[in-house]
Amino acid sequence: MTGKTMDTALTNLAAAIGVNEAEVHLRGHSFDDHRKLVPALLNSMATCGCWVTEQRPLSATQTELLFEVQLRSVYELYSGILSAGLELTRDSHMRMSSLCNVRDHNPRQAKRRRIITVRLEISFLEQHEGSLRGTSIPSS
Repeated sequence: MTGKTMDTALTNLAAAIGVNEAEVHLRGHSFDDHRKLVPALLNSMATCGCWVTEQRPLSATQTELLFEVQLRSVYELYSGILSAGLELTRDSHMRMSSLCNVRDHNPRQAKRRRIITVRLEISFLEQHEGSLRGTSIPSS
């Protein structure tokens, strides 16, 4: 496959899953307290060179982050999001892995300092006492 054919194929792949839009939309959730998760996430994002342009609460249990990142830093961003404790939705994992593929297989685009805008919606869930985590089955 020639370089131009590869570029076209990757562009078509990115368009099919929605990563060449003006914004990449990601969604995730966490059972951690937002006062711990958001600072850890912001620190992780700053480490990989993200520019947070907006941070706003959507509700008492949801926060939205709007930020920009260079395409060449998507590996660090992806691992930073996960290591901060955020669990991404299936679609968000697909978008991030597709960005990693575009970055990996199209180094010319990554070297041109292509900037990607990301909108990350975080839901903070409460863990109830009856949930499966850490519960024991009463003995009879």
